Amino acid sequence: MAEEALADSGTTVPAVDSSPPGKPSEYDLWSPRKSGWRALGALPLFAVIMLALPFLLPNKYFFDIAILVGLNAIVCVGLNLLVGYAGQISLGHAGFFGLGAYGTGVLATVYNWPSLAAIVASVLGVAVLAFLVGRPILRLKGHYLAMATLGMGIIVLTVIVTEDWLTGGPDGMVVSPLRVFGYALSSEKGWYALVAIALLGAVWLARNLIDSPTGRALRALNGGEVAAQVTGIDTVRAKLMIFVVSAVFAAFAGALAAHYSGFITPGKANFLHSVELVTMVVFGGLASTWGAVVGAAVLTLLPQLLTVLKDYEMVALGAVMVGTMIVMPRGLVPTLALLGRKLARRFGKTEQET
Repeated sequence: MAEEALADSGTTVPAVDSSPPGKPSEYDLWSPRKSGWRALGALPLFAVIMLALPFLLPNKYFFDIAILVGLNAIVCVGLNLLVGYAGQISLGHAGFFGLGAYGTGVLATVYNWPSLAAIVASVLGVAVLAFLVGRPILRLKGHYLAMATLGMGIIVLTVIVTEDWLTGGPDGMVVSPLRVFGYALSSEKGWYALVAIALLGAVWLARNLIDSPTGRALRALNGGEVAAQVTGIDTVRAKLMIFVVSAVFAAFAGALAAHYSGFITPGKANFLHSVELVTMVVFGGLASTWGAVVGAAVLTLLPQLLTVLKDYEMVALGAVMVGTMIVMPRGLVPTLALLGRKLARRFGKTEQET
């Protein structure tokens, strides 16, 4: 029955891995996971880097860039769960980012809600919206799903622009400072610490989700939806759950961004921002949590570094992206990880021969 269902659907069954038992295939998207303390992987090292980085940043401008990298990375980590692991494209995640920003901005500034309550309420509101919207549109596949999520993002942007009595319209709106237990968070170092902790939490949650039975279901879904259904996986539930989770990541980052900048505009909810987020995920490496972080960091920093080229800044940025995708079609982190495994095996063989 399983074979007939797969044949009738036209779904291609993933090829059987021919690598020796106990050894990962060179073409696996997911490396084998470890248990115990080893399951943390590079997370402790990443935490040490985040802890040491403030001592290396010379001024407020660099702190601002580091905070922006962290906010983009939070969105990309969540988006990578949807696009990289579940294989569901989304071109409307900037809409969730914008709703998180405007939701907390309106509640905290217009209605004088406490900052933490405004953030929680806006994130929960986005989660409910993602659940309601995701049920119908996630029945679509491929470019139809991409168009549906694009349409969702356009609707969100249109509402933000037209409801100027509440959102300020195209001119944007001022957002009150983030207050925690009566203390207004205003220093760059304080914001850096908050965003760093949020990013570490996002990475930890994503890695734990990937290693859970739900994560294995997402990987099976990416390999082939019909095949996953045959094995008993509720693909509709899995897709909807990860869509909501990724929307929550984006909304939370948007809420933090609104309080940090103190001013928000509809530009953060437009189509181009959605494309930027997807590009960061693909550039860093699909189905790689660290790839999402690295992709967000590189594509946030590069425009700042290329400003010396003035009129040719975007040309140089495009050339770097095209060249990287040609040389590293799987993205930065997976390609470098594969190269590292190859070198380790080569040196291991050399030592055995000697």
